[in-house]
Amino acid sequence: MEQEPSINVLGTDLEPCSTDPVTGFFRDGHCNTCAADEGSHTVCAVMTAEFLAFSKYLGNDLSTPRPEFGFAGLKPGDRWCLCASRFLQAAEENAGPRVHLESTHIRALDVVSLDLLTRHAAR
Repeated sequence: MEQEPSINVLGTDLEPCSTDPVTGFFRDGHCNTCAADEGSHTVCAVMTAEFLAFSKYLGNDLSTPRPEFGFAGLKPGDRWCLCASRFLQAAEENAGPRVHLESTHIRALDVVSLDLLTRHAAR
């Protein structure tokens, strides 16, 4: 699995998204990606109760702990590398979380426009 260059949507070095909880396709704290990352876990998002409920409703429960996988469950305020398509879906349903542009991989732009990401930028 050859990792794509670590560049963010702003064209600069990709900054960490989260190490607590540790996130990313490679579980390296960054929203890095590669050809094997079919979900494109490239959007660094700040979890909200609304988004977590939306994701659970769609069948991806991110808030329930899964100790057998070393996953403590996410809570509002946690940062997490989301699949770009799930972010887009949530944004279209007015449930899109805030995004850290500096920590969002440039490959997210294959799915989500920079304009949409910018409108959801964390301040």
